[in-house]
Amino acid sequence: MNPTLTSRFKTAHLGAGLALEYVEQGHRGGTPLLLLHGITDSWRSYEPVLPWLPPEWHVIALSQRGHGASSHGVAGFGLRDFAGDIAALSAHLELPPMLVVGHSMGAAVAMRVAIDHPGLVAGLVGVGAFASFSDKDDLRAFHAGTIAPLLDPVPAELAQEFQQSTVFGPVAPGLLQTMVQESLKVPAHVWRAAFAALFDDDFTAELPRIEAPTLLAWGDADVFVPRSDQDRLLQALQRARLTVFRGVGHAVHWERPQAFVQELLAFAHHLQRRGQPLACGA
Repeated sequence: MNPTLTSRFKTAHLGAGLALEYVEQGHRGGTPLLLLHGITDSWRSYEPVLPWLPPEWHVIALSQRGHGASSHGVAGFGLRDFAGDIAALSAHLELPPMLVVGHSMGAAVAMRVAIDHPGLVAGLVGVGAFASFSDKDDLRAFHAGTIAPLLDPVPAELAQEFQQSTVFGPVAPGLLQTMVQESLKVPAHVWRAAFAALFDDDFTAELPRIEAPTLLAWGDADVFVPRSDQDRLLQALQRARLTVFRGVGHAVHWERPQAFVQELLAFAHHLQRRGQPLACGA
């Protein structure tokens, strides 16, 4: 852990009224790492992880459109919209091929980036990754009964219950309340649109197009994503491996941030040994 590592808060203005907030740490020229949060979260989802990352890595933790302090008033909150933003951000910042980490919805966005913009992805990490959304009856019922009729202001009780459901074991003090507050920054129309869009983009048939080496990190106490989804991803993806975290829920990087980073470092070193074009430390 590097307690002296500092993060820089920035905003990328990408045109058409789209502004994305992100936190950057490390050095340009270092291993490029992009961190993508789950639905109704923000860059702060990765606060437990940032201090454990190597100081020479070039890290960008992004709040995707509609989330955090990024633009809420733009149109489109589907996986392709989010993936298009990543391509625009990469061009804006002149980033090399990246190690892209995504949690939950963010993992689906990362896979969408790898499908639609393969040149941007040197390696892919899915945390609590879904193989598909449309076949999850509980998720559909939650959307139909709770999210579809949602209006502003978003109830604090909903945000609390939703965030609490992502963990099984203890997390850092104050983290859950931080993430509840981040969820409450998200307007009801974004909750509705982003959840509905998950069912519209069934990327399952396109998964074999992903050529990037992939690490899947899954907790065996995940109440959202079953082990069968991990097996489907392993079968569909060309170069994937799975790390199972025992007694951990949907947010592996919240419950076991140090262990998660150790897996991430091992994966990055594996890519570099195999000649994958990750930038060297500056």
